[in-house]
Amino acid sequence: MRIGELADRAGTTTRTLRYYESRGLLPARRGGNGYRTYDEADLRALRQIRTLQDFGFDLEETRPFVECLRAGHPEGDSCPASLAVYRAKLTELDALIGELSAVREKVGAQLARAEEAMEALAAEESAPRCELNESVLNASVPGEPGE
Repeated sequence: MRIGELADRAGTTTRTLRYYESRGLLPARRGGNGYRTYDEADLRALRQIRTLQDFGFDLEETRPFVECLRAGHPEGDSCPASLAVYRAKLTELDALIGELSAVREKVGAQLARAEEAMEALAAEESAPRCELNESVLNASVPGEPGE
C-alpha cells in the first residue's frame, strides 16, 4: 500500500509516517515508481507504536516493540527488550504516583489548615468578608461543571 492508505488505516498522517521513517521505525521501501510502499506488517508496527504512545511511552521507547515485530514475533512485546521497557515504564510510573501522592497529601493538609483558619475567622465578629462567593469558587474548579 502507499503512504496515504497506510496513514488512513493507521489513523495518522503521512507527515507522521515520514517522521517515523526518518527515525528508523518504518522501513524506507520504494516501489519501481519511486513511491513509498508498505505492507500489513508496517500497519501492525504502527498500531503498536500508537498503542504504546497512548500509554505514555515516548517514541524511542517503542523501538524494541517494533524490532520485535520485525523479527517475526506475533506480538511486539514478546521479546526480552520489550519486557525490559515495560519494567522501566512501571518503575517510572510508580515513582510518579509516589510524587503525586506526596503532593496530594500536602495540598490536603493546606486545605484543612485553610478551612480551620476560615472557620476561626468566621467566628469573630470583626472578621473580614471574602469578596468571592461560593458559586464563583465552584465555577473555577477544574473538571467541575461550569469550567
